[in-house]
Amino acid sequence: MPAPVAAVERAVEQMRGLKFIHPVIPDAVTHGQLVKGLLKSFDTSYPKALYERRSLAWQTIGVIPQGTSIRHSLENFGSSQVIGYYDTLTGKLVFIGTKDPTPYERDTLAHELTHAIDDQHFGLERLDRLGATCQDEASAASVAVVEGNATYIQLQYVRQFLTPDEQVQFLQEVNASGGSPAGIPPFILQLQEWSYTQGLQFITALVAKGGETAVDHALTDLPVSTEQIIHPERYPNDVPTPVDVPDLGPKLGKGWTDLDVEGIGEEWLSLALSLRLSSSEAASAAAGWDGGISRAWSDGTHVAVVLSTVWDTSADAAEFARTMAQWIDAGNGQAAEVLPAEGASVGILFASDGSTLSDLEAAAA
Repeated sequence: MPAPVAAVERAVEQMRGLKFIHPVIPDAVTHGQLVKGLLKSFDTSYPKALYERRSLAWQTIGVIPQGTSIRHSLENFGSSQVIGYYDTLTGKLVFIGTKDPTPYERDTLAHELTHAIDDQHFGLERLDRLGATCQDEASAASVAVVEGNATYIQLQYVRQFLTPDEQVQFLQEVNASGGSPAGIPPFILQLQEWSYTQGLQFITALVAKGGETAVDHALTDLPVSTEQIIHPERYPNDVPTPVDVPDLGPKLGKGWTDLDVEGIGEEWLSLALSLRLSSSEAASAAAGWDGGISRAWSDGTHVAVVLSTVWDTSADAAEFARTMAQWIDAGNGQAAEVLPAEGASVGILFASDGSTLSDLEAAAA
């Protein structure tokens, strides 16, 4: 193994307080080679048919523009923003660089090697199973732990293992790497970035309280909701309340069938609300979340969506209902309606057009 790469591995072992169980040989590749390898996994990670259906549901809710493809946006993000990845199924680690990596490339290596050492000790393939079984909230929370920890370690690497001159070079490389890619809707971009930024805050809180041992515990007993990531004090005891939405397809009429079902958590709601309202209003309204799910139907032309949520208190539910009504009003004639709150439960109806909304109201009554 090249000496600079081996040095990064030793640094990661020191910072994590763990040893690699078996060797990981990073593969330095070009940008084109990395993108090619990354996109190979997309059919498994982001099934095209599922994400075509989910795109229609999100468009109807109003969190992405009409005609947006979630899958295409994620491919764009991956091909322009990802500079390294670790495959939990094969144990393969690739990064854009050479066998004599620059400070920026070594920082990337520290991030991906953290994934590798965590995988060897805690089995990160569990995250793949969460995604494959559509456990959306648990999946999002687990990804935040894993990416947050890798981000935490790579920041420590810059501080502890780069010389002052290398830190200057590192900052120059970061600035030269460019900003966010064009053409990705803000909601999708924010969802991708959230795992790193909010995950970092969660890991920082754990380390402050219990050191790397607390991180090991979180990787063993993974958080089950994005609420626990946003509010570390609620991990691990505050678990969500299960929420369900009945099949309204038969009531909507002939030809209406299921389009998509998705777990909706505090992260999703907060980012969605911030598209039209201030971040503080969005965060306040989404706090107190206790469970959520969306279910969508289509007849091939029209789309109907029900978002069902449960809150810690009736006051939390009332605040969310008021804020959601403001959000809908800011949507320039969007076909949507907030149903009257029932105790700590709030339901919202979305439709592709006014006539479909009327049919959905009747079906949900």
